[in-house]
Amino acid sequence: MSLLNKDQIEQKLLGLPDWDYFDNAIHAEFEFENFKDCFSAMSRIAFECEAMNHHPNWSNVYNVLTISLSTHSANGVTEKDFKLAEAIDAIVVPEDE
Repeated sequence: MSLLNKDQIEQKLLGLPDWDYFDNAIHAEFEFENFKDCFSAMSRIAFECEAMNHHPNWSNVYNVLTISLSTHSANGVTEKDFKLAEAIDAIVVPEDE
């Protein structure tokens, strides 16, 4: 998978308002009502990651999930990261927003 340049990344981020680009990865932070809701979202995301064979760097503190995506084999951001970010958004962002 080929690396995206900064302009391509910035353009793609227009469709993902919860995500930012820095430190050679795209990043998002999601806040939930409680730990149970956060962990539930993490579990659903984990199944999507396995299906895509692409795994995030992430951390969880109580009700906050922090995610960083980059394609390690390409040493930067690729289309694969954006596909996973879109899948994550579909899981964590309510449809009515």
